[in-house]
This record gives sequence, C-alpha cells and structure tokens, in this order.
Amino acid sequence: MNSKVTSIVSYFSLIGWLIAFFAGTKDEKSVYHLRQSFGLIVANFVLVVLYRILARVSESLGFVVGLLALVLFVFWIIGLINAINQNQKPIPLIGKYFEGITSIK
Repeated sequence: MNSKVTSIVSYFSLIGWLIAFFAGTKDEKSVYHLRQSFGLIVANFVLVVLYRILARVSESLGFVVGLLALVLFVFWIIGLINAINQNQKPIPLIGKYFEGITSIK
C-alpha cells in the first residue's frame, strides 16, 4: 500500500487500523494518520464505556454521551478528509495528544 492508501485505511475501524499498521508503508504521513486514527479509536472506546455506565444511571446522561459520539463522528470525517488530501492537521481537541505517541512507527 502506498502512503495515501495507508492513511485512508487507518481511519476505517480497528481492523482497518491494524491492516494499515502491519501492511502499510511507514512514511511520515501514514504514521501521522495512524496516530490520529488511534486517538479516535481510544476516544471511541472511552465514550462507549462512559455511555454504558451513564445510561444505567440516567437516560439523559446517556443522551449527552450520545451527542459526544456525534462530535467524535465529525472528528472522524475531518481526519479522513485530511488523510485523503494528505494533510497533516491534528483532529480537533484530541489530535494533539496523540501526535507524540512514539510507539506507533
């Protein structure tokens, strides 16, 4: 896979991320998008756990977490567009925290 394909595939679920990580190229742009999409995967996992807990307490709190999931979906679209255009822009709010992950190379 070339750099652009690796960057795009990394945004398609955990399986896409694993395929991009193990079978993709390891240049600067693809690694950047691997890190950004990893951040989205972690944020999604946290939201799912938070939703499961808060939905049992109160349906309205679960609804708020559902709205946060919608925001996360918008962030996913932004990251995917950046990967398609080969831009190295961080995903809003969470992207800067995952730029420095050195274990993803």
